[in-house]
Order: sequence, then structure tokens, then C-alpha cells
Amino acid sequence: MTFESGAIPLSSIPGPFDLQATLESGQSYLWDSADGRMYESMDVYGGDAWYETVVPPVDGVTDEDVVVRVRQRDGDLEWEATTDPVPLLTHLLRLDDDLDAIYAATPDDDLIERAYDAYRGMRLVRDPPFPCLVSFICSAQMRVSRIHGMQMALAREFGTHHDVDGEAFEAFPTPEQLAAQSEDDLRDLKLGYRAPYVQRTAEMVAGGEAHPREAVGRDYEDAREYLTQFVGVGDKVADCVLLFSLGYLEAVPLDTWIQGAIAEHFPECDRGNYTETSRALRERLGGEYAGYAQTYLFYYLRARGDD
Repeated sequence: MTFESGAIPLSSIPGPFDLQATLESGQSYLWDSADGRMYESMDVYGGDAWYETVVPPVDGVTDEDVVVRVRQRDGDLEWEATTDPVPLLTHLLRLDDDLDAIYAATPDDDLIERAYDAYRGMRLVRDPPFPCLVSFICSAQMRVSRIHGMQMALAREFGTHHDVDGEAFEAFPTPEQLAAQSEDDLRDLKLGYRAPYVQRTAEMVAGGEAHPREAVGRDYEDAREYLTQFVGVGDKVADCVLLFSLGYLEAVPLDTWIQGAIAEHFPECDRGNYTETSRALRERLGGEYAGYAQTYLFYYLRARGDD
């Protein structure tokens, strides 16, 4: 395999774009920085480092693994890939989202405005469903750097290896590859109590029992309920998969940082349980694009804290 190369002029996409903020904001754990400094800083943006990943087949976009690396420099999104990746990058990085319109659709709020100003150009990601599901099963009570390290280790140990121009790249394991591993194999990669959750979820997908993409097309709260059938998936993890993989831009995962924001800035949204609180916050943040506002708030608050 060999790399092709090219660039997407950022002037051709609607609204601003910031690659580093998009890929290092805790949405995706499937990309790696070629310089080995992924998640090294919690308050950086606008850099020009190369990021790389192996993308599995995506319905309607590609029917094979694609090795791709990208960087933002001089007004372009430069790429190297094993096939033309422009449709794939548009899909993965939501380059067709009209970010200015999304900003404008959010209700006026000083905290949200500060978050938008701090990370202007950060977009949501659209990760492949199964790797995204596993990533967020692994996320419970974990720092972002450790979650990322787990996904890189799973790819290195159990995924398909690709050689491109003499460089090695590892794809995230397929459901079948991951289901074939024992719980002890997964514990050896420091997954801890999450190991049986990942192993059983992989078995469910590999065996045709359920698949995260089958949530698509359901009403939002029904889709969230569908995803909770996977072992280790509660409402928050389900919301993360809906938001960062399946295109439910109204999803608002209620993690620790967002719960803190509710207590301090949006106390009227606290309804005493996940479903009602999520519903109230979703309405408060503008409904259709509430997940965008949530993600900016999450990154802004986390960058000011200790994570």
C-alpha cells in the first residue's frame, strides 16, 4: 500500500475549522498524533501536527480499511491516505456542518459564548459505531489519555496491521477479532473491570445479536434506550455514542463536568434523574444542536480543571 496526498481548502467548508480541538477534545480516541503528544495538553488548539487513523469500511463511503493522516496548515486540511479520503474526512470530521449557523442557533448564554470563542472551529466527530462504542465503555472513571491509550493498545494487539510505504498502522479490532479474545487478554491491556463489558459487547455485535448502528432512525430517547442493552453501557455512554458516532446532534451526555455546569449555571435543569435532566438541558441548549453546545462546554470546563 502507498499514500496518495492532497489538501482540502478550508475556505471551501462552511464555517471555521480547528483540527486539533476537534480531535483532542475527548470526543474520539481512535486518532493518534504522529508526534506522540496526543492529549498532552488540555488547553491547546490551532496546531499543525499530523493525526492518523485507520478507518474501517463506512456504509456509502468506503468498503475497505483506509489509512489516513491529516494536518491543518496554511488554510488547508492536508492529507495523506491509501485512497482519496475527501468524502471520508467530510463524513468523519463533519466538514459539511455549517458551524456558524450552529453557533447562531444556540440560545444566548455567557458561559457558552466563552466556550465557543475559546475553541472556535471545533467540530463534532462521526466515529465508526463499534469502535466508538468500545471507546466509551472504556471511558468510565478514566482520564482521556488513558482511554486513548487503551484504544491504541487494542488496535496494536488485536487489530489488522497495514504496511504503507514501510510504515506500520493498526486498525481497531473488528467485533469478531475482539470477541475472540479472552477477558484475561483484555485485562492484560489494563482494561480492568471494563474487560468483560468489552468482551461481551464484542460477542453481541459479532454474533448478530445487536449492533450500535441499529439505533439509527429511532427517536432520540428510544435510540439511547436501544444502546443500553450493550454490557457496560448506561445512559451517559449511550449518549456519547449517539452524539459522536450516530449523528444525534441533540444528545447531551451528562458527565461530571456537565453535571457541575448544571449545578452552577443551569440549576433549573436539574430534575433529579438522568432522563428528565437531559431533556431539560437539551431544551436549554437549543434542542437540535444541543450536543454541540454540550461538547464545547465539556472541553472548556475540563481544560480549566485537572484532567
